[in-house]
Parts: sequence; C-alpha cells; structure tokens
Amino acid sequence: MAIEGSTTEAREPRIRLGMVGGGSGAFIGGVHRIAARLDDQFELVAGALSSTPEKAVASGRELGLDPARSYPGFKEMAIREAKLKNGIEAVAIVTPNHVHYEAAKEFLKRGIHVICDKPLTSTLADARKLKKLADESDALFVLTHNYTGYPMVRHAREMVQNGEIGTVRLVQMEYPQDWLTENIEQSGQKQASWRTDPSKSGAGGSTGDIGTHAYNLGAFVSGLELEELAADLDSFVPGRRLDDNAHVLMRFAEKDGVRAKGMLWCSQVAPGHENGLKVRVYGTKGGLEWVQADPNYLWYTPFGEPKRLITRAGAGANAAAARVTRIPSGHPEGYLEGFANIYAEAARAIIAKRKGVAVDPDVIYPTVDDGLKGMLFVDACVRSSQRNGAWVKV
Repeated sequence: MAIEGSTTEAREPRIRLGMVGGGSGAFIGGVHRIAARLDDQFELVAGALSSTPEKAVASGRELGLDPARSYPGFKEMAIREAKLKNGIEAVAIVTPNHVHYEAAKEFLKRGIHVICDKPLTSTLADARKLKKLADESDALFVLTHNYTGYPMVRHAREMVQNGEIGTVRLVQMEYPQDWLTENIEQSGQKQASWRTDPSKSGAGGSTGDIGTHAYNLGAFVSGLELEELAADLDSFVPGRRLDDNAHVLMRFAEKDGVRAKGMLWCSQVAPGHENGLKVRVYGTKGGLEWVQADPNYLWYTPFGEPKRLITRAGAGANAAAARVTRIPSGHPEGYLEGFANIYAEAARAIIAKRKGVAVDPDVIYPTVDDGLKGMLFVDACVRSSQRNGAWVKV
C-alpha cells in the first residue's frame, strides 16, 4: 500500500513514536507496535510503558529502547521529549481508559501528535475537556477505532455515500463476546479487572469497551448522526459493577427526508461468540452486510435482485477499498492490517503536517470528535437504563 514518501525518491524519515502503556504482557500494546511498523512509517524510540517505574524500565529494555528514553511516567516523558532535538513526533496511548485524558493532555499541549486507544476517556467530562484541548492544539489526535480501517468497511461507506443502496432506513449493529461469562475479574485476570472497574473503565462496561466500536462502525458506514436512544443494560454476572450486556434502540437525525432507526446489541456474556462484530445497513434500494470474522467480503443485495458477494481485492472492490489494500486477491487481510491502516492514515496526515501541506482529503481516520460521540453514546445508554429504558437525547 502506497504511503506518502514511499516512492523512488528519498523517503521521508520515519515518524519518531513514543508509547504510554503497553508494557510486558499487554496485548494491545503489541498490536499497536505491529500496526505502527507494518508500513515502515514509524519508529518506536521512547516509552513510559507501565504505571510502575520498575516495570516501565524493564519493558523498555525488552523492546530495545535507549534506557535514557525509557521513562517511569508519561509526564516526565512528555516534558523531556518535547525538549529533545530528535524527540518524539507522536505518541501512542494504550493504557486503561482512566489514564487517556491526563496522558493526552501532556503531549497535546507540547505539540506532539496523539494516537489514542478507545474509548476516548473514562468520563464524559474528561472527553469534553480533551476535545477542547485537541481543537486548540496544532497536533493531530487520532483515535484507534480500528475497524474503520478494513478495506470492505471503506467500500461499504463509499457505496452508501454514492447512493447505491438509496436512502438509509435501518442500521443494525452487534458485537457479542463470551470472555466475561464468568467472574474472572475476581481471579485477578488483568484485562477483566480494569475493564469491570468503574474507576478505570468509566460508567460503561460492555457499552464502553465494545459497544462504542459497534456504534462507531454503524455511524461510519451509514453516515448518520445519532439523536436519541433507549437502552436496557444488564450486569448478569453476580457482583459485577458494570454492564456486561446491552440492548439499545436508536433514532438517527433526519437525512434525505428519512429518520433512520437503529438497533445495537453488545454483550460479553454470550457463549459461542469470540468477537462477533457485525454491521448491516438497509436503504430504499438495497442492503449491505459486513462481518468482522470474515472481513475480506461484503454482502450487497440490490432490492429485488440476487445477493452479491464483493471481495476485497476482486474486480468489484472500489477505490476506497483499494487504497487501503496491501496484497493481491486470494490473500486474506485481517485484524492487524485493518489496525495498521489507521496508523498508515495517521502517517499520511503527520507527514503532511511535517511538510506544511494540506492533508489529502482521501485520508480518513477517527478523531477526537468520534471519541466524544462514543462517550456521549455511553452516557446516554447509562442514563436511559437508569430510567428503565426511557428514550433520552444524545
């Protein structure tokens, strides 16, 4: 996949990247590092990789960082790196949710680009403050809603924009998992422990962790703005403090004379589902269906005609899919490649900033605005469920 600067001419120097979180044993940190390196546009040169100084230093040593640039905390890292001649240009924040705001603030105010894991923050108040900081900063803010990086998701979005399924009427989103079916947080399982802790995760459990992904994906493909919702949240596992299942009805803002409706189900207590993300969009002329477990294919059904299968690298793929595709037909691309597409788009934008030129309008990545929408979604779900599923404004 072509990245700006990767031509026969002298290439742009790699973007100097730092990382907050993602130390030894952290799954998502490894994913970010792979995604950042896949197109050879980033180089990890600094890190504050753990909340404990000893583990941070040990993790930096494992990754081969210069000991002088392996920091015990993100604030110290931001201050020193901003002063270095070859300090970091961007930072990846891959911590639990409650750290996102404070960490992003330190780098944004020093003009360092931020690539942050989702959801945006642990509280809506912090999300609003972070949006203000990002809007006022000259630095870019990229949110890793990685599923928007898949080629066939881009293809579906362009089909909707081109009117190929007509005016959107219905959006169906679901994201079931089963890994929290039992109370594994009580056993000390790290990922479960912080995700079910309101002080670290925020007010939403499954709604914040995976519901925001499903909602973001539905909005990305459909192009619709959520206006109000009615949510029924449950904590089925005894003693669990945050929701592990949610059913949400949605009403979108009117577009092209139609006020579309949506339905979202997210669950982490659905045995048999490992990572069942799916989105379906139905319009006046046809429907689309994409399943994350089989991401190289998009089902398209024009009304009154046979169902059609569009393949990622086949003759039917459009330009939006082609520009984020790396390998030929018959060679599947998946989770890591989709994640890397967010980093590739971030690289294009950062290089344009470095050169002082406008970012190519085809470059698409989730922003702080998408993050705030996700937090507004979680907040509305919690408020609605507390009112026995009443309709609330988002």
